[in-house]
Amino acid sequence: MIFITAKFQVKPEHADDWPAISRAFTEATRAEEGCLWFDWSRSLDDPHEYVLIEAFRDGDAGGAHVGSDHFKAAQSELPPYLASTPKIVSQSVDQDDWSELGEMQVD
Repeated sequence: MIFITAKFQVKPEHADDWPAISRAFTEATRAEEGCLWFDWSRSLDDPHEYVLIEAFRDGDAGGAHVGSDHFKAAQSELPPYLASTPKIVSQSVDQDDWSELGEMQVD
């Protein structure tokens, strides 16, 4: 799978509204056949930063995502709300779902 983490620094005046601002993009991405998950979280340390954790079945699914109409729309619609260019880590990993964190096993 392709596993991606991205950090979005949102302009302070738009930070509280970011979930609504990014909703159409989020919903369209989650509906993609090859999307495994696409989840936003807000930083506990910086209220203007949102962290996106996303995963796609494989490189073809990731390519379909980047080539989609909703991705292209997001490229033009979302940057005006951002304070800086998002940061990203993208890696292929040899698994297809989350694994349990055995060091914190819950019985």
